[in-house]
Amino acid sequence: MGSLLHRSQLHEYQRYCIEYIKSHPVTALFLDCGLGKTIISLTALHDLMLDELSVAKVLVIAPLRVTAVWAAEVKKWGHLSELDVSVIVGDAKTRLAALNASSLVYVINRENVKWLVEYYEKNGLRWDFDCVVIDELSSFKNYQSQRFKWLRKIRPFVKRWIGLTGTPTSNGLMDLWAEIGILDGGERLGRFIGRYREAYFKPGSMNPSTGVVFSYVPRPGAEEQIYSKISDITISMKALDYLDMPECVYVNHEVEMSTPERKLYDQLKTDLIIPTDDGDIDAANAASLSNKLLQMSNGAVYDENKEPRFIHSRKLEMLEDLIEAANGQPVLIAYWFKHDRQRILEQLTACGYDPRDIRSSEDIRDWNQGSIPIALIHPASAGHGLNIQSGGHILIWFGLTWSLELYQQTNARLWRQGQSSTVTIHHIITKDTVDEDVLAALASKDVTQEKLIAAVRAQL
Repeated sequence: MGSLLHRSQLHEYQRYCIEYIKSHPVTALFLDCGLGKTIISLTALHDLMLDELSVAKVLVIAPLRVTAVWAAEVKKWGHLSELDVSVIVGDAKTRLAALNASSLVYVINRENVKWLVEYYEKNGLRWDFDCVVIDELSSFKNYQSQRFKWLRKIRPFVKRWIGLTGTPTSNGLMDLWAEIGILDGGERLGRFIGRYREAYFKPGSMNPSTGVVFSYVPRPGAEEQIYSKISDITISMKALDYLDMPECVYVNHEVEMSTPERKLYDQLKTDLIIPTDDGDIDAANAASLSNKLLQMSNGAVYDENKEPRFIHSRKLEMLEDLIEAANGQPVLIAYWFKHDRQRILEQLTACGYDPRDIRSSEDIRDWNQGSIPIALIHPASAGHGLNIQSGGHILIWFGLTWSLELYQQTNARLWRQGQSSTVTIHHIITKDTVDEDVLAALASKDVTQEKLIAAVRAQL
């Protein structure tokens, strides 16, 4: 183990955030990837527990992959040596042992929130966590989810709340009601989603005959009103403002389907079905259709028997060109569908390359050492806490995702502090397809998020 980091090595903006958390019983910290949300929170908790004695027991709720990051971070810093962290994951017996261990900070994955609250209830125990930290606050944006409902039950017994995220409004402003509400009990944006919706939104599209609303859009001026309502508990910072970030360049590469390929795409789009001898390709509803069209844009699509049907290889050809143009520099490829991964592996292996998935800690180590020339990654597993910026600076999106959060987090795996080269993010886009819509949607969702972050940006 190398020498420990010292408290004096914290950045100025990190110290500002630490003081902010200490002086605000409810804090929403909207910090970009790489700004150090974990060390900021742990330092603030250290001070609150051991200097001010105002917090006795902390519960951190984090994505499963990140639970270990909290325990590891404590070991990196000298000033945190007195903080002990117990990680409550694994089977019921292991979780129980971790819960009963004598610690100051307990970390649990969000899927086990229900189990924890139920355990306290069933055993007649008084809820004794007086501070709750939600790492990735955006995972509580769905007020109908189990984790939201169970966490809300214990809300009255917790005196301090800290919410951390880099993507507060990945699907628009509607998300904020649940995220802020779980922290402040509905004080700022109201206690009912219906009233929040009425106050700040109007129907965007609806079924004229039934009156069922499909989507809502913010009323004029609503955005500013919402931001000002939450500004007293919110701190927001972009990595670009506070870190020496490398340049990031986005490049789109268009490919085009041939006339017969385009005909199949258009047939599915209009008829919702392509009949074939041994399994139709069909779409049951709008969501399924956009999913199927996205697959076809990438070059293959699942039929009714879950078998992939080959449509075209335009993207694979472009991928090959981009890898060749990288001239031996390591390339990271993001894919979305399983059949995409399969076809990428087959194509690149046939070209004499040796592509490899980034999944285990061994893969991460090898990539960072530069010994994997071509790596594949799925956005859902490229989430928080994955440090792979040392291994390369070229990311190619073979197929896109509708999720702004996963898109940004995957990009932030390479474009973050510690990256020494300009990062290039390539999108391979099939012309005149749903690909273009996804790219536009990602851009427009980001506009809302940028506005939120700008509105509550910390003025140091």
